[in-house]
Amino acid sequence: MAAAAAPPPPPSPAPIPETTVPETAPPGHTLFARIRVASILDVPHIHKLIHELAAFERLSDQCAATEASLAATLFRSPNPPPPFTSFTVFILEVSPNPFPPIIPDSNFSPLLKTFHLDLPIEDPEQEIFRPGLENDVVVAGFVLFFPNYSTFLGQPGFYIEDLFVREPYRKNGFGKMLITAVAAQAVKMGYGRVEWVVLDWNANAIQFYERLGAKILQDWSVRRLTGDALEAFAHFSV
Repeated sequence: MAAAAAPPPPPSPAPIPETTVPETAPPGHTLFARIRVASILDVPHIHKLIHELAAFERLSDQCAATEASLAATLFRSPNPPPPFTSFTVFILEVSPNPFPPIIPDSNFSPLLKTFHLDLPIEDPEQEIFRPGLENDVVVAGFVLFFPNYSTFLGQPGFYIEDLFVREPYRKNGFGKMLITAVAAQAVKMGYGRVEWVVLDWNANAIQFYERLGAKILQDWSVRRLTGDALEAFAHFSV
């Protein structure tokens, strides 16, 4: 009697097509970000950013800053104050390529972060926001801050006057990176707090700051003397 034929081997699993993306693969677009301390060479871009911020906040009619006034007040010549002792600006830059090493600064080492985005960012103004000779680098935002003091805490802190991320780069984590840079510097210097104001109609910003853990001070409102009112008080006879 002939032996029974062996059963056929089980079918081999279908090969995975080479075009299949592994689950662990990063999203499709990588962008490198750097935060550094601004210098007087950044004034033209700071000026543009301030005017874009004013337009966003619907306050363009109140924005009188010029490149000359910014250079004279932010970077007082010939001996500008060291960073963090007076007005300080952090510049946010992005690039499709890793940033090359730069000469370390005793006051602040640039912060670097890599972002993996689903899609590339389309920036119609990238040519006017390119700093220096780094042709692949684009200025994406800034934060301007300076020291203040809390008598209740008995500690200095930082007050953020302006924080702005250009429209194409919003909602990707760049604003959080800027705030983190200021907060980290405050902690490094032993400061007690970082504070700022937000427009009450800017719901997106309010929600963003609340997610970061920032408290909204409902019982406080800003009062300001400027222009003619400031001049009047300067000459008030006491």
